[in-house]
Amino acid sequence: MEAIWILLLLFVLIMLAGVYAAVRAVRAAKRGIDRTVHQARRTVEDTRLRARQLAQPGAAGELAQLRLSLRGSMRATSQALQAAAPQDQSLSESLVLFQRLSAHAQDLEADLKRLEQEPDRARLAALLPDLRQRTERITHSADSLRWAVRERTQRFAHDDLDSLNREIEMEAGALRHWTAVEPEEPRTDAGSWPAPEAGTRTAPGAGARPEAGARSGPEAGQEPEPPRPSLGARSQTEPQAWQKPWQQSRRPENTA
Repeated sequence: MEAIWILLLLFVLIMLAGVYAAVRAVRAAKRGIDRTVHQARRTVEDTRLRARQLAQPGAAGELAQLRLSLRGSMRATSQALQAAAPQDQSLSESLVLFQRLSAHAQDLEADLKRLEQEPDRARLAALLPDLRQRTERITHSADSLRWAVRERTQRFAHDDLDSLNREIEMEAGALRHWTAVEPEEPRTDAGSWPAPEAGTRTAPGAGARPEAGARSGPEAGQEPEPPRPSLGARSQTEPQAWQKPWQQSRRPENTA
């Protein structure tokens, strides 16, 4: 019985997970469709305004030009903020200011769009200076905010690149450790005598080689050893033939 309840619970969980995934997929598809429809409408509207600007000179053409300028500036600023905001949390105040500016831009665009259907051209021509001034103020604010965000992003990128270059140079120097200048040890040539250490005296003639053909005499400061007598030589204590008999040592008499 418990196994049946476990299987039923697993089936319900699988069904709930499937329904949740299906709902998320439908919402994502709906957002994608809405985004595509919005982009298509915006493209169609921009194309219509460009055609109207060229085809209808005068007040109607100037209204289309004002709308194009307003839409382009606000769209570019919105894209710049949306791209930089996730990486820079200090742009939250900028986003709030842009939302307030977007409200004024939407009101102005609604007025421009409504005046496109105005049949009184004189009335429209009288309103154009005020509409132009409002458009310039809004576009100037949007452009200032957009360029400030771009300059801030570029500055951060340059600072990060400079820091990265310094770290790479340090790492490259550490990898080339064998190129560091090291004190050279004194080298001795083959066959030469090593130099005496400091504090030791060298005996005269100690480092000189004997010349060819020269005999090696006794060392300096030592007396020559007396010559040893040969084995066949007569000892100096033995009496010589020229000595007198009384000078010779008397042999002991034989007591026998």
